[in-house]
Amino acid sequence: MTKALGLMSGGLDSTLAAMTLLRQGIEVTGISFVTPFFGAGKAIAAAEKIGFPLLVKQISDIHLEMVKNPKYGYGRNMNPCIDCHAMMFRLAGEIMEQEGFDFLFSGEVLGQRPMSQNANALRSVAKHSGYPDRVLRPLSAKLLPITPMEEKGLVDREQLLDIQGRSRKRQQALAIEWNYPDFPSSGGGCLLTEVGFSNQLRDLLEHDPLATPTDVELLKVGRQFRISPTAKLVLGRNRADNDRINELANDQQLKLRCSNFSGPLGLFCGKEKEEDLQTAAAILASYGKGKDEAELEVLFSNQEKSFELMVSPLPREASRGMILS
Repeated sequence: MTKALGLMSGGLDSTLAAMTLLRQGIEVTGISFVTPFFGAGKAIAAAEKIGFPLLVKQISDIHLEMVKNPKYGYGRNMNPCIDCHAMMFRLAGEIMEQEGFDFLFSGEVLGQRPMSQNANALRSVAKHSGYPDRVLRPLSAKLLPITPMEEKGLVDREQLLDIQGRSRKRQQALAIEWNYPDFPSSGGGCLLTEVGFSNQLRDLLEHDPLATPTDVELLKVGRQFRISPTAKLVLGRNRADNDRINELANDQQLKLRCSNFSGPLGLFCGKEKEEDLQTAAAILASYGKGKDEAELEVLFSNQEKSFELMVSPLPREASRGMILS
């Protein structure tokens, strides 16, 4: 039996691509990659609903290094889609060879995204992956050059599709026809396509080229303040944010909170310059119960030390320009 390994976001397109192959008797396994920018939740749900096995692989470190310097550049925001798809095909290809799959597939649709899913981009992705002759796009296959898998009879080209363009009407109609009425929304929810998150990531990488996946995870938490070129403050909005900051902070990073008033937890990221510590404490003070006090004490601590600073809460209008959004 022909065996195919497919990139799965869990969106409608990748799920339909899997169903297209399943309908002609091909044994399908999905693979979903996890990074700080996207996860496997939707793919897991889709695989369970349709009924095929799914591999989940964590690739945060190597993916972030690619995001920092993509060969083919970025899309509208910080999304290096061509490099990202090529990387995922390359990693999936290694598993394909190790575990005896015949080819790779994805839910990419010709012309759906002008920059990353035109004919040239699809060729670049396949070539850059290292497996140019073993990548199939079932949803648009009839509009693309015939692949070796089709020539060898591993896949019936007549049962593949000829979808193109940005409209999802054809996919939605097929989902209903193929008894998949509760289909998911399109896409995998990549944060790199979002304007606000991209702005925060761009700021992080400009000021800290050695940023780690944990630093990226912190961008998802609370408010982000750029205090200076060498310092940033992450400030929790609620208890869940405070708990997440505690989880992500390393032993050297300074956490801060007001000593005598309830309020948010902050995390100081960067070089510990006196002026920047004072600014961070003053910002934090303005978001707690003591925001109307003339002066209050802010406690800084990490695994090695603790100290207090007396500050006046910084007026919100003075810190508003520091917020990354």
